[in-house]
Amino acid sequence: MKVVLVLSDGLRDDIAGERMGFLEHLIETGKGTRYSVRAELPTLSRPMYETVHTGLPVTEHGVFSNQIVRRSSVPNIFSIAVKNGRTTGAAAYYWFSELYNRVPFEPVDDREVDDPSLWIQHGRFYMDDGQPDRETFLAGASLVRKFSPDYLLIHPMGMDYQGDTLGSDTPEYRNNAIVQDIILANLVPEWHQRGYGVLVTADHGMGADRSHGGTTPDVRMVPLYVLPPSGGGKGNTRETVSQLQVAPTVLSLLGLPIPETMKASPLT
Repeated sequence: MKVVLVLSDGLRDDIAGERMGFLEHLIETGKGTRYSVRAELPTLSRPMYETVHTGLPVTEHGVFSNQIVRRSSVPNIFSIAVKNGRTTGAAAYYWFSELYNRVPFEPVDDREVDDPSLWIQHGRFYMDDGQPDRETFLAGASLVRKFSPDYLLIHPMGMDYQGDTLGSDTPEYRNNAIVQDIILANLVPEWHQRGYGVLVTADHGMGADRSHGGTTPDVRMVPLYVLPPSGGGKGNTRETVSQLQVAPTVLSLLGLPIPETMKASPLT
């Protein structure tokens, strides 16, 4: 199976459940599986990008804050896929280029890459936190049609941008979840037809005070939707799982070996 991972930056678990009607419909009709995820700490973006892709807490992967700018030094989904002859892609914020391709990010050379020697072989990276989610999703959808990567990351920043700017207790933040859900409603059926399993989750949640980084449920609890191309699923499990399980789950779906560094079990 091929996999699209949608990492919706700053998407709270409760807001997803309230506002993402298409995804919840798939869960309600048994065409997918839903979990709640307890994000690792600190609930900051760059550390959690690395946690989601390595299955490791920050004390093991070493990216403790957003200010630590370096390439990943441990096995991750991108490196394992490339090592095993699979193709990779990402439509994502430029921090992913720094984590998995090159440091420092060079805005001209690194913004758009198609290079089989890189961990993210087909990359479309943006630098504006306020880039419309539509543009990010369409960049990822274009990669599917042009290159059919085995693993594709799509990383929209709209939830995080609205939350950091206005807070999570605002119409702008809550309604942005509806925007993302509608975009997914128009893309997921095609991806399923092309043999992709689709996972939708987040790095962290968002506080009403326009912040994240702490330990409270609003910033720590995020959703995980697992939508296989077959349409089969367990519905809403109402289980809380570890964020450390995301990476081994993706590798398991891809049929790739799970490294010894990933101690958490994949979700089944």
